[in-house]
Amino acid sequence: MRAVEGTRLQKILSRAGVASRRAAETLIAEGRVSVNGTFVREMGTKADPASDDIRVDGRRITTAVPLRYILLNKPSGYVTTRSDPQRRPTVIELLGGIREYVYPAGRLDYDTVGLLLLTNDGDLAARLTHPRHGVERTYEARVVGVPDADAIERLRKGIPLDGRRTRPAEVTLLSRGRADRDSLLVMTIREGRNRQVRRMCEAVGHPVRALARTRMGPLRDKHLKPGRWRDLTPEEVKALKKSTESGKSRVGSPKRKPSTSTRP
Repeated sequence: MRAVEGTRLQKILSRAGVASRRAAETLIAEGRVSVNGTFVREMGTKADPASDDIRVDGRRITTAVPLRYILLNKPSGYVTTRSDPQRRPTVIELLGGIREYVYPAGRLDYDTVGLLLLTNDGDLAARLTHPRHGVERTYEARVVGVPDADAIERLRKGIPLDGRRTRPAEVTLLSRGRADRDSLLVMTIREGRNRQVRRMCEAVGHPVRALARTRMGPLRDKHLKPGRWRDLTPEEVKALKKSTESGKSRVGSPKRKPSTSTRP
């Protein structure tokens, strides 16, 4: 079954908070999604969420799901996914009391800490993770040794990874450790390849010992403790969406009212 007009099924499922677009494609491919009683497997299938009966595993979806935007300070030792075949702890386990089906917008490595956005806004999640929008992400990387000017310039200009050079980055040597055994770099990148910062630093001879993401687009929060989370303010959501629409995320952090507590 294929409708001529309408919205692609994976987009409908994402907007309804059922799954990310990628996960929705898997549901479709596995034959778990039906439209008006007919199971579909075709990725181009379209439907009208206002008039069609769309079901996943026999349960009808509803599109009247409130959008949720959650900022989490991810600690080390958690995988950035909803479930893990190896049964390792996931970031979802840190979100007590969340009823909406939220999922991570992008990833942080198992041993990387820092800011992570979880949402059920499929459109925003797709824009945040697509490299063409160039949303900036800032990291503090504790590396072995002290990179010299040549190494820093190579990081700034881009490092060949998997046959393709990384986009230009902003790199600053923030501090040196005792006896120059290590140093702290601040790096801002505009794409999110697999273990990108770690691989870039290793390529110039300075492997990463510890890595933390301190900014996502306009989002910062120095007061959010590891393992804690909070909802974004309306101003933060607006600024985040603007950063993806313009392809530029160099905007000041939106102000928010001080909170007396953060959720566990």
